[in-house]
This record gives sequence, C-alpha cells and structure tokens, in this order.
Amino acid sequence: MTAEFMDAKTETAEDHGGPGGHSTALLALGAIGIVYGDIGTSPIYALRETVRAAAGSKPPSEADIIGALSIIVWALTIVVTMKYALIVLRADNKGEGGTLSIMALARGVLPKHAALIGGIGMAGAALFFGDAVITPAISVLSAVEGLHIAAPSISHYVVPITAAIIVTLFMVQRFGTGKVSSVFGPVTLIWFLTLGLSGAAHLLDDLSIFRALNPLQAAAFISNHSGVALAVIGAAFLAVTGAEALYVDLGHFGRKPILLAWFAVVFPCLLLNYFGQGAWLLKNDVTVDQPLFQMMPDWALLPVVVLATIATVIASQAVISGAFSLTRQATQLHLLPRFDVVHTSATQSGQIYLPQLNWMLMIAVLLLVFGFGSSESLAAAYGISVTGEMMITTILLAVVMVGIWRWKWLAVAAIIGAFLVVEGVFLGANSMKIPDGGWVSILIAACLFTLMVTWTRGSAQLFQKTRKTEIPLDDLLRQLEDAEPEFVPGTAIFLTSDPYSAPTSMMHSLKHYKVLHENNIILTIETAPQPRVPAAERATIEQVNPWLTRLILRFGYMEDPNVPRALGQCRKQGLKFDIMQTSFFLSRRSLIASADIGMPLWQDKLYILLARNAADATSYFRLPTDRVVEIGTQVII
Repeated sequence: MTAEFMDAKTETAEDHGGPGGHSTALLALGAIGIVYGDIGTSPIYALRETVRAAAGSKPPSEADIIGALSIIVWALTIVVTMKYALIVLRADNKGEGGTLSIMALARGVLPKHAALIGGIGMAGAALFFGDAVITPAISVLSAVEGLHIAAPSISHYVVPITAAIIVTLFMVQRFGTGKVSSVFGPVTLIWFLTLGLSGAAHLLDDLSIFRALNPLQAAAFISNHSGVALAVIGAAFLAVTGAEALYVDLGHFGRKPILLAWFAVVFPCLLLNYFGQGAWLLKNDVTVDQPLFQMMPDWALLPVVVLATIATVIASQAVISGAFSLTRQATQLHLLPRFDVVHTSATQSGQIYLPQLNWMLMIAVLLLVFGFGSSESLAAAYGISVTGEMMITTILLAVVMVGIWRWKWLAVAAIIGAFLVVEGVFLGANSMKIPDGGWVSILIAACLFTLMVTWTRGSAQLFQKTRKTEIPLDDLLRQLEDAEPEFVPGTAIFLTSDPYSAPTSMMHSLKHYKVLHENNIILTIETAPQPRVPAAERATIEQVNPWLTRLILRFGYMEDPNVPRALGQCRKQGLKFDIMQTSFFLSRRSLIASADIGMPLWQDKLYILLARNAADATSYFRLPTDRVVEIGTQVII
C-alpha cells in the first residue's frame, strides 16, 4: 500500500487499463517494488522450511524435494495467479482494492446485513495487522541470516543487526520515503532478476526437478506422507504470503500494470529460483540449511546477502505504509478512533505517517525478533493471519460476484468453493503452528478486532445517548420564532453527527450566551462507501432559514477530511462566509463508564481510553485552532 509514493498514484484503475505504453511499463516497475516486495522475499525461506518440514533433520529424499516444490508451485498458481490475478483484481471499488474496499462493496449489495459484513471486514483488517507485525521481523531476519554462510565470524550478531535495521526503518518513517521510493522498483527488479538467474544457473543440476510441474506429484506426496503433510502444506504457504498486496494496491497501480509485472517478471523469476533451489538440493544431497545462499557462487554470496537485506527492508516498508493507509481507511469508516496523521509530502496526499501506530508497530516487531530469535522459529507464527485474510476476501468476493457481477450461483459456488477448499487446507495446516508461535498472529488480530468492535459499539451507543438529549432542529426553530435571540456579527459553524438535531454546542451557546451569530451553519461530515468523492458531490447545502444553513460534507474513506478546503469549494455553490469572522463550535464529551447500561464495564472503560487518546477533531479536520470553541458535556455510557 505504499504505492502512494508513486507520482502516478492519482490515476485510476480504469486509466491504467487502457492501451499500453511508457506509463504502463513505469507503473509495472513500481508494482514490482511495492506490490511484490513481500512475496519476492519468500524464496529466502519458503522452500527451506517446506523441505525441512518434509525431511526433518535428515537430508531430504527426492520425493521430499519434488513433492514440496510441487506444492509451492501449485500454491502460487492457484492462489496468486488464478484467484488474485485473474479474478479478485476485477472486484474494484471505484478503482480501489483491499479488504475494506470489498467490504464496502458487499455492504452495498447486502444493506440488511451491513453489521455482519462489517464484522467480517473488521476481522480481515485485524488479520492484516498481524501480517504487518510479522512480515518485517521474519523478512529482515531471514536475509541477515545469510551471514551464517557469507560471514560466519559475525553470524552471532544476526539478531542485534536485525534489530538495528528495524529500529532505523521505523525511525525514518517520520521523514517520509518519497525520495527513496523511486528506487524501490529498480532495486526489487534487480532482486527478482538475481533470483531468476541464480535459479536458472542450477536447473541442469538435476532435470528430474521438472517433475514438480505435475500437480499429481503434490497429491502423491500428501497421500504418501500423511504424518507430515499438514506441516509441509503449512510451510509451503510461506511462498504465497504477500499475495493480498495485488488487491490492496489495485488503486495505486491499476490492474494492467500489476498483471504485467506478475506474468512478465515476478512469476517466472520465482519459479526459476524455486526450481533452481530444488535442483541444487537434489544434486548435493545435504541437510537443508540456506539453499538460496548456498547455491550462490562465492564471489556473489556477500552481495546477494546485502541485496536480500535491502529487498526485505523494501518489503517491510510496503507493509508498514500499508498499515498506515489501512488505519486511515478504518478511521474514516469509523472502525477505529482518530489517529494523528502527519503528511510527509506537500504534493502526495497519500504519503502519511502515524506516529502512535509507528512506535507500536516497532515495539511489536522487536519483541518478535528478540522473542523468536530466528526466521525458522518465527515461520511458525507466520501464515494464520494471511490465510484468514485471504479467506475473508474470498467470502466477500462471492457476494460481489453474485450481487454486482450477476454471475450464476452455480459458477460462483464452483469457483469460490474451490478457493475455500484450498485456503481451508492451508488454514488447517497453519493451525498446527499455534502452539509453536502461531498464537502470536491470532493474539494480534484478536486485540485489533476487540478494539474495532469496542469502538464501533461504543460510538453507536454514544450517538444514541447523545441523540436522546438533543431536540429536533425543527422544534428549536419553532421555539426561536416565538422568542428570537439576539444576533451578533460573524459566522458560527456547529459540527454534529446528526444534521437534523440541534447540536449540543448550539444549545449550550444559546443557554449560556443567549445569542446566535448572524450566519449559522450546521455541519455534518459523512464518510461515503467509496474511496473518493468527486468534487461535484462533495457538499449538500440547504438553506433552512435566513440565518441557518444545513451543510453535509462527504469524503471517501481514502481521502483527507480537510474541512477548510472543502468549505472554500462550497463558495462556488453559494455558501457565503468570511473565514476570518468564522468560529467553529465543537462538543467535547466527558465519558463516564456505567455497569448498568450499554456494554460491559471493561468495554466501557476501554472505549473511554480509546476516546481519550484519539486525535482531537480540530487537528483531524484541519480546523484553524484559533477559531475553535469547545463546549464540554458529560455523558454516562
């Protein structure tokens, strides 16, 4: 999701789907660095862990190597190529992809089941955060572990070196990565070409490796090795982690460049490298250690370790920025409290930095690095969250296929059923890792899901509670017709979530000051179920009476809700006000937990904690701080 670093970000998926040219090639190069950074680091550890799961501590047999490789090849083919590349990429929401985008589409198809669809979407978003924590840890660790082969004398510093790289990575986030993002694509392209060429150089080591192309080899291995089959399948899934990025980054690059990058570069290079590793293992008949690095010529070993480390940093950067982007989307969709958002670019609105989230991610990643100590141990924690997120995408895809694409139920059942069977097997296999570390991703996802459920339930309860204390706006206007208040010069803008009730801040202003401004605007900010709202649909303006206007501003879930800028655009629609004579009135609620109403007491307290630490509305909506008046109220929830 770091594609916001690309200058071509503002183009839509439809734009990208047009005729090919230099822009498509450039976007495909960017996709290689951003979209495929994660899946591109899998060859460092995927085949290694899969063959180890099959052979244990002894040298692997020919059946072990070919069977393990066949499972990896067909996992890449079915999950990445057939599912994501050929089908899921078509399920765009106004050009955007990802869990929350397809959730918004499914909500539109099944409005009566919006709560259920929302819960499924929240689970998918929560699982993504589990992936966002584990990916930097396992990727950087696996690359630095190449020092065991390249420089054994300093191999005992693997964990400290990894920690130093990760700390540096998170510390530079606040500066933005726009200046270095332009090299992501070229560097990752060099990495993929290195993978492909190094694999191709060993294909002739043992031509029998090509038997792995036959899916019956995978089936036969699973059938003949039932005792270790699930462990092998779970390890093979490491080869497809990062596949969800194809869909997540759809809006940043478009379908055509992503497909071009996959079929022209990424998929061939991955296959060449995996087959090369397999042929090298067949020829050398050794215990599996670090086949990717072991099969390199001596002169290339250290440069490849350095290149692998850079590639894993790029993959980690993509996941971190993806977490920033997803968090902003979740905030806009009211699934999470507001976070402080720092824009690190004056020209690219998608280039953002969330300080609180950044440090929380860094601490979590470091805990994994020091807690597990090696990529082999950490591999046990990887997979469950990714598999779960994939299955959620598949379920929501079924809703889109039937409700929007109008596919026949039989065709949908056949396709979705096949994907769910494959992903269900992967989920079952990865579930075996729970005692050895898989609980980590489940714990992370469970914590995030609890936070989102608490926030959505608490916010709904607070809205209902507040609404009961407010009076309908029409009733207030009728009362003011009989006893018109004093008017003072200027404009007052009252922010409220319900445009048809009298805002609490307005009622307090009338109660304490006995006056109203000459021009009053009741402002409601809504999040549309689409990534961006066209300027023509941004505002709805209704003149209620000579001194009162009702204004609704709509923003997409991927937009920056800059209220002053939107208000400036409203002038073209006839909204009259002078910003230098305008005051913004907000209600600041003091929340008190109660065990007798609403949510359980612990959840009330958690909601209050989240609300207290949320970014204030003034900074979030970009309001001028010297023109904001906050009026406090107390609410028992």
